[in-house]
Amino acid sequence: MKIKRQLIIFTLLGFLSVPLQMAAQQEPDAIALEDNEFQNNFYESLKQKGIENYDKAIQSLYKCLKVQPDNPVIHHELGKNFLAQKNYAEAEKSFQKAIELDPKQRWYWNGLYDVYYETKDFNRSIPVVQKLIGFDKKFQDDLVSLYMYTQQFDKALALINEMDVTTGLTATLEMYKLQILSDVKFRKPEKDTLEQAIKNNPNEESNYIQLIYLYSESNQEDKALEVAKKLEKAIPTSDWAQVSLFKFHLNNREPQKAAEAMFLVLKSKKIDAKIKHRVLNEFLIFSNNTNSFKKELAQAVDYFEEDPTVNVPKEIGIFFLEKKKNTDAIAYFEKSLARKNDDISTIELLLQAYTDNGQYDIVNKKATGYLDLFPTHAKLYFFAGMAQNQLKNYKKAIELLQTGMDFVVEDRALEINLNIQLGEAYHGLGDEKKKESYFIKADQLLKQKK
Repeated sequence: MKIKRQLIIFTLLGFLSVPLQMAAQQEPDAIALEDNEFQNNFYESLKQKGIENYDKAIQSLYKCLKVQPDNPVIHHELGKNFLAQKNYAEAEKSFQKAIELDPKQRWYWNGLYDVYYETKDFNRSIPVVQKLIGFDKKFQDDLVSLYMYTQQFDKALALINEMDVTTGLTATLEMYKLQILSDVKFRKPEKDTLEQAIKNNPNEESNYIQLIYLYSESNQEDKALEVAKKLEKAIPTSDWAQVSLFKFHLNNREPQKAAEAMFLVLKSKKIDAKIKHRVLNEFLIFSNNTNSFKKELAQAVDYFEEDPTVNVPKEIGIFFLEKKKNTDAIAYFEKSLARKNDDISTIELLLQAYTDNGQYDIVNKKATGYLDLFPTHAKLYFFAGMAQNQLKNYKKAIELLQTGMDFVVEDRALEINLNIQLGEAYHGLGDEKKKESYFIKADQLLKQKK
């Protein structure tokens, strides 16, 4: 939710004056003393609030209320101090009192909204934001978000459609609209109705998108493609047309055109991340099956560099590792580690890929190098020791493997492999007795595992 905030400086002259009724009832000297005391207390409250001494600020404001109990500015200031203390109940009371005394002041409503927003009371936020829209239309964005949070999708869609005509839609509102329209119950218009709507208003993108969804769900891919092409022609800048065109070009064995459409989809700020992942996955499968367009695949992965939910290079590396395409797997694991060099699971996968590729000198170098970062990680000692065995450096292998054994914690498979490698190392040194002892130990652990 994008909440609008502005710095507000109140003009005190009107708000802080002494009521006329009071002037009629008191002597002039008494009025002056009371007025001075009031203003001194008020400015003291501002000073204390400025240094975050909210308790003292509140005390000064209560002194002000004794003089002017119905001054909305004082109640508003109390609300701000209570809110800073996270005393939400008192903050709410103070802002509500300010509103009761002067409902035409936007900032009093803003304060109440702050309370409900910080307490995540979205249902009570809605009528407040509806009031704020009367002061500033930009609060419509907030209202849509609140409707989404409270699952009032029909109201959200109605407001979005209204804003589409009056103010236009932001990328966030476009995403909300598509999210709502992905639910079948909000796609009530039949295909004929949508076709007619497109004829009546060819520049309304959402009608094309709804129709593409309807045709795709009924397995009418040719029809969906026709609509996508119409959308591309009517609105050349439409990102959504590229989603359907991407799939069509792949199915039609036009990979270069598919790649171009894919990049347009990945660049788009309107298209949901899930759809982007799906497009990338389909291109990955195509690239793997054809052993082509690897450069384009690597470029596509770069679009997910800031993705907080999925480590895309790592996942693609795992895909290639499972397909026994170790060189490709290595490239993506290295790419992943270039972004986050301390991801131990990716390090292990990289070492496994190099091992499967028979590049034992690199396995040894990288495993021992990573031991500087993870000096107690048993699996790194295993990879380094195994590599030394393959390089026929048996004494060094034994040293590494025995050290690794000291750090094994509840990992029987690793313990088995360490024993096997120790047996291989002693075999390399010609010590058959020790070789057998380690092989027997590995066999016993294997039986226990079963």
